[in-house]
Amino acid sequence: MTKGKSITGRCVFCEKSFSKASLVKHLNTHLNQKTASGKSFHIKVETNPRWGRSSYFLMLWVDGNATLQKIDTLLRQLWLECCGHLSAFRLPRNKRKSPADFFTDMLAGKPTFDKGDIAMNRKAKDMMHKELILEYDYDFGSTTSLQLTVIEEFNVQAEEPVMLLSRNEPLGILCESCGKTLAVQVCTVCVNTEIMFCAACAKKHAKTCIDFADYAAMPVVNSPRMGVCDYTGGQVDKERD
Repeated sequence: MTKGKSITGRCVFCEKSFSKASLVKHLNTHLNQKTASGKSFHIKVETNPRWGRSSYFLMLWVDGNATLQKIDTLLRQLWLECCGHLSAFRLPRNKRKSPADFFTDMLAGKPTFDKGDIAMNRKAKDMMHKELILEYDYDFGSTTSLQLTVIEEFNVQAEEPVMLLSRNEPLGILCESCGKTLAVQVCTVCVNTEIMFCAACAKKHAKTCIDFADYAAMPVVNSPRMGVCDYTGGQVDKERD
């Protein structure tokens, strides 16, 4: 439950806030004004709709010479990194092995690189184009699955290999117990009940949930990986985490 406000993101260039739909057009206006010759791509990152939609989003500006490894690094720094898990990009029609098959092959010393995986050393300019959709998975056990959409391509060089143009502002999730105060902790073991708590209600929950008091309390953060594995927040852009 959120505080009832619309989901917005702030433009890195002018610091103005827009809805996600308006932000796409607005950012393209800025990028069309750049003049350094080259190739670059405006990319939208969301949770994979096949795994359930959410309000989290990122807008990235990727230089044509940047590799997928560079995108992977920024996604980890912003949204994902907790324990150094494996990750992969692929086209939506190419389905990854199940986690069980993946770990069976790994333990048997067999190749774990799926036929559909795109090598991390591929450069954006060699495989990206407008309207291309890629899927990305981080952690093949407790997976966080994302979808990347190339919104536009430009004949200009990006200012950084991978630049964060915008992301959703914190969602303003309310405590599910009192319904009045912003939630600051999530219980990772309780299911089909209240799991998001403000500081006061978290203390009350700890008295009735032994696991929460012991290990299952995790912070509310601005990421689709909130409450998963050991993820406790991003390493960059902490102002919006």
